[in-house]
Amino acid sequence: MKLLVTGSSGLIGSEVCIHFASLGWEIHGVDNNQRAVFFGPQGDTRWNQGRLVETLGDTFIHHELDIRNRQSVLDLLQAVKPDAIVHTAAQPSHDRAAAIPFDDFDTNAVGTLNLLEATRQATPASPFAHMSTNKVYGDRPNTIALRELETRWDYADSAYADGIAEEFSIDQSKHSLFGASKVAADVMVQEYGRYFGLPTCCLRGGCLTGPNHSGVELHGFLSYLVKCNLEGREYKVFGYKGKQVRDNIHSHDVARFIEEFIKAPRVAEVYNIGGGRANSCSIWEAFKIAEKFTGKPQVYQYVDENRIGDHICYISNLAKMRAHYPAWDITISLEETIRQIAQATQEKLKAEI
Repeated sequence: MKLLVTGSSGLIGSEVCIHFASLGWEIHGVDNNQRAVFFGPQGDTRWNQGRLVETLGDTFIHHELDIRNRQSVLDLLQAVKPDAIVHTAAQPSHDRAAAIPFDDFDTNAVGTLNLLEATRQATPASPFAHMSTNKVYGDRPNTIALRELETRWDYADSAYADGIAEEFSIDQSKHSLFGASKVAADVMVQEYGRYFGLPTCCLRGGCLTGPNHSGVELHGFLSYLVKCNLEGREYKVFGYKGKQVRDNIHSHDVARFIEEFIKAPRVAEVYNIGGGRANSCSIWEAFKIAEKFTGKPQVYQYVDENRIGDHICYISNLAKMRAHYPAWDITISLEETIRQIAQATQEKLKAEI
């Protein structure tokens, strides 16, 4: 069995590569380290590519390819004819997108279309799992009534006690240019399912995280927070009193869900994939957990202006995922996730000395 993974050197892509290699799949990774172009040296993922080559050996074949190159994408799909495709490559920052609107849209929307059409032509029966984002909902989650607690915001409306479900509207809200380009990709993935019958799904991720994340200020909340803590670097808290909430899911649990989808694919499905309420935290709460595992106080600056289109409180409702794939559930807690990030970051910092 052959799996093609775009963004294979990134957090989710690399986790998917390792997970499916352990199941006996041949892995074809597609990555051109575009994250370093978007975010500079701190976003470089070559180290992760090297880790895959070293860890997986001949099981892993790297393809240095830009998904914006339509013909190259088609040529690769026709040559490999993968049994499944996992698309994680993206420009992932809503802040960065405003500075590079064409690169953002060409990567997120057009790159996804290139992959979908190549899949339709080369291997239409292969399941196609697309990493979307909760930013497709724009800032509409901020219209939900909230209550202010000591360390976090929470939903005041009991209808959202378990979080935001997939029926929530993605329309008529401010998305950021990143959110808009991901909406285009998300809808196109659904359309290739509904119109052409391809087995596709969109995974609208909350905070996807884990020890192999190359976190930067503009993308990678927990990874960047822990790195700042360990280096004694100032972490900027942008608005909402630092009580903004995210639900965090370990990359391994994302890979496990993708495995379940590929085993029993559906057509044009959408899932809000995150850590759920149990794995949610505010920035202040994340500070405390990080300090617990590093022993260092978090250095921070509060900026009284939130990021454009940012969510005040976002928790994924996991009911649909659990109903469709009952063998899957969250297995790694928030505290364990942060512990792993702290340990991995400490090891990287020592290696750089």
